[in-house]
Amino acid sequence: MELGLKGKHAIVTGGSRGIGKAIARELAREGVDLALVARSQEQLESAARELEAETGQRIIALAADVTSKEQVDRMVAEAAERLGGLHILVNSGSLPGGTATGPIETIIDEELLDDFNVKYMGALRCARAAIPYLKQQGWGRIINISGANARNAGNLSGGARNVSLVHFTKTLALQLGRHGITVNCIHPGTTRTERTPRVLAARAAELRISPEEAEQRDFAPDSPRGNAIGRMVDAAEIAYLTAFLASDKAWAVTGELIVATGGAGRMVYY
Repeated sequence: MELGLKGKHAIVTGGSRGIGKAIARELAREGVDLALVARSQEQLESAARELEAETGQRIIALAADVTSKEQVDRMVAEAAERLGGLHILVNSGSLPGGTATGPIETIIDEELLDDFNVKYMGALRCARAAIPYLKQQGWGRIINISGANARNAGNLSGGARNVSLVHFTKTLALQLGRHGITVNCIHPGTTRTERTPRVLAARAAELRISPEEAEQRDFAPDSPRGNAIGRMVDAAEIAYLTAFLASDKAWAVTGELIVATGGAGRMVYY
């Protein structure tokens, strides 16, 4: 399917590794020039060189801390100038799960606020800075990468910040649709990235089995941690969905949440 993305320009936060890097790779494969954004310039440069060599697209590395309005504003302006405009913003810049976890008695206020400052306020800052450029192009896509723990009670920080991104997504969609800009949200679940081998090794040691057996056991459909497809979702599969939502084929989809967990859980949502 021709997605109509060739010649478009994008910013991907959290683009130096994990889901963000997978999304950047897929957008570049579709003909998008883009800016990778994260805190570490060294990791960004390495990822940018790798993706440029692989896809032939122009990939620039822009270090920025999304908790700083000044850094975000400067980063977005530089990306738009160097790329020649801006069409797509992917907000994927946060640590998986959140840092303020556990019983409420153990929550440290500053850690919980920092989680919101990075994921929710970071997305808000990036969107606010990008919107004038998207309006100028008359065509825009904002995709927020949230997380399925929004639907699972227990993680006070990770769940709450992810729920807030869903509300943010719908609100922006209502504000921006008339300007040719769609806004959508994706909830990944447990997703295979560079950190997966370390996580599986720890799980295998806990169960005293091999990492392969641990993965098969945890993702079996009848397992409490499992899903319908019986395997872990790969970061590339989140990237495919993101590319579609960023495309000319997805005009009818805005203000929506898509859950990409391989069918985890048994709840029915309507």
